[in-house]
Amino acid sequence: MSHEAMGAPAAGPEHGGPDGGADILYDFSTNANPLPLPPGLQRALAEADRRHYPDPHYQALCARLAEHHAVAPARVLPTAGSSEAIRRLTLLAHLQGLGTAWVPSPGYGDYAAAAEALGLRVQGWPAPATLLDGLDRAASPALVWLNEPCNPTGVSLPTHFWQTLAEIAWQRGHWLVLDRAYEPLRLEGSDPITGSVAARCWQLWSPNKALGLTGIRAGYVLAPVEAADDLGPRLRALAPSWVLSAEGVQMLLAWWGEEVQGWLQESRRTLEQWRTMQRNLLADLGWAQRATVTPFWLARPPLPARLLGLRLQQLRAAGIKLRDATSFGLPGWVRVATRPPEAQRALALVWHASRWKGEEGDTP
Repeated sequence: MSHEAMGAPAAGPEHGGPDGGADILYDFSTNANPLPLPPGLQRALAEADRRHYPDPHYQALCARLAEHHAVAPARVLPTAGSSEAIRRLTLLAHLQGLGTAWVPSPGYGDYAAAAEALGLRVQGWPAPATLLDGLDRAASPALVWLNEPCNPTGVSLPTHFWQTLAEIAWQRGHWLVLDRAYEPLRLEGSDPITGSVAARCWQLWSPNKALGLTGIRAGYVLAPVEAADDLGPRLRALAPSWVLSAEGVQMLLAWWGEEVQGWLQESRRTLEQWRTMQRNLLADLGWAQRATVTPFWLARPPLPARLLGLRLQQLRAAGIKLRDATSFGLPGWVRVATRPPEAQRALALVWHASRWKGEEGDTP
């Protein structure tokens, strides 16, 4: 009898954060902001009306978000976070006849999982040039997923790439979907996507990572200008009733407010300081590290890839979790997120303590 027939959970994309094991004391595997919430947001969440359904059309919320983005309210489509939006947008693309999904490689696993579940052909793009060439040669319109800044690498793509991509997409009829989960956590540079390019893309916003509230599944999609009157209502119709909880509504209502944005600006300064400390610590431990504009990045410990899994298990047993990047197609690497100094000290201590004889003389 198969595991599925016995009721075991089906395999799916891997994620950071809780894994069903013992409590995690220091979690480097999730990109969520580790800083405590501002008092106003804490009060707003505590006062969420859980005794009644939210407005099923979320009119006040959509109006507030539309005002911030300076768009028509019809372009704002509430979602239960980006993962739900990914599934729903992929379904819409499938219903509209798109048969291929281009996904970043490495990239968030839900993009490919959503496409594969509906029988779409999945095409990975490991480099910007690969994507531009593939879309220019494509025989039919495709669904194209992009992160800016990128996950898991933490890199940012230049403005000229976005402009070239947009021109190809508009000529060929491709759907561009921008996952904006990490733009609020950008620590360096500025958003390279111009307003004219963004206005013609599907944009996914999910502030729960920037707020450190990943347990609240709430976000929204901004539909492209051309899709607001046609595809936007179709995407809305594919959602379940009351897609947002009362807490989700409160979080999104507060998101662009002065207090929350001021707190976020201060938290970015703190995260930048902690990131510098953490990168210096990992360098002292001999870890290779890639550049990043975010509080997370890719790092490679100084040991063979075959031994990394064991070391990560040892860390996990001590209450410390890192994100193995093997599922991203990067064996031997981990994605690490910036954490407070005490967590960094704990990581260094356990890393040294967990070294074992089998590593002596080994090189990556």
